Amino acid sequence: MSKTYAVVGTGGRAEFFYRELATVYKDTSRLVAFCDVNQIRMDYANRLLLEKYDYPALPTYKAHEFDRMIQETKPDTVIVTTVDRAHHQYIIRAMELGCDVISEKPMTVDEEKCEAILDAVERTGKKLRVTFNYRYAPHNTKIRELIMEGVIGEVISVNFEWLLNTKHGADYFRRWHRDKRNSGGLLVHKSTHHFDLMNFWLGSKPDTVYAQGDLRFYGRENAEKRGVTEFYQRAHGSKAAENDPFALHLDRNEHLKQMYLEAEQEDGYLRDQSVFGDNISIEDTMSVMVKYRNKTVMNYSLNAFMPWEGFIIAFNGTKGRMEVKVTEQSYVNSGGDKEKEGALKSKQIRVFPIHAEPYDVEIEEQSGGHGGGDPLMLRDIFDKPVEDRFKRAASHLDGAWSIMTGIAANRSIQTGQPVRINDLIGL
Repeated sequence: MSKTYAVVGTGGRAEFFYRELATVYKDTSRLVAFCDVNQIRMDYANRLLLEKYDYPALPTYKAHEFDRMIQETKPDTVIVTTVDRAHHQYIIRAMELGCDVISEKPMTVDEEKCEAILDAVERTGKKLRVTFNYRYAPHNTKIRELIMEGVIGEVISVNFEWLLNTKHGADYFRRWHRDKRNSGGLLVHKSTHHFDLMNFWLGSKPDTVYAQGDLRFYGRENAEKRGVTEFYQRAHGSKAAENDPFALHLDRNEHLKQMYLEAEQEDGYLRDQSVFGDNISIEDTMSVMVKYRNKTVMNYSLNAFMPWEGFIIAFNGTKGRMEVKVTEQSYVNSGGDKEKEGALKSKQIRVFPIHAEPYDVEIEEQSGGHGGGDPLMLRDIFDKPVEDRFKRAASHLDGAWSIMTGIAANRSIQTGQPVRINDLIGL
């Protein structure tokens, strides 16, 4: 019997899931409904189903009709791909109405909403999974394997630098993510991937977090300091945007045009705001120190205006050192380049044993987004889970632990003090 799915939130991320259900898993799964605040965007999602994936159009429900959607279409599972700040509302209500849930990361944006989700899981007994595709990327799984096998011994410290470039990184400052109330900032929205990887790699949980962060590159004030004199609110219809390499022109990309530009009339959401405008409340430069329960200490940095995208990480252990460098393809979210999302340009894992010669580690090649991790994760979610000694499938508890590092980091930036996870929430 087919498993049934409803999708709430039909923006850029939703297609990642409904595409797979409409194609790869169409014989074992069935889409039953779309739900969104914007009818025009849902209509576009239905056109994609019909014209791109040869799949029947779905019934559509506005956000305030969510309960009615569940009652009428009776999905087994609700897939939540809304604005981050609304995740908890749909996660909790779906479980209360008898559905399991698959949530796009981050699970939510602050400790109060996180605790409400955890309470709902316990109260309802329903299943909640968080989509951490980076765990499944072969190079990240290989790091987990090497640490599990003790190749560098006990991991004492980690230096972890993540770089977002001026195409992908800048994109967070054009859209709803630029308001910290919506996204929790990049330390929650983006770094949840990275903090989850650390929990996954180390097999441990964060204990104490200290952070510093600021808006140093994007925003009008920073641009003015660098001598910029021409400003605009949004790219569409702006002469000033024509000469701005940071501008996103929605009318030049048919997918973005139909999903966002033509849907503005209904909810007023502007997808192409200037990254050098006002009203940006998230940081673009962040440094975080984390002490884990197993006593490992991590120094982490995230910068969102770099000339290339990817990460550099060094694990220092009792038997040696492991260095990793990964460069990723550049892309704009929902720009139609699905295969470029997290796709790799290069990757290297090099081990430096104590008292032995260094060597490179062979990494399996996989096709698909996020370094080949996307197809593996989607199979794990929508097909029968396979035996996995790496335990890559992420539960609601994994979702909670990953965001709590970022939430604690936000609190530390506000107060200037170290923050213990247990002082924010009982996990």
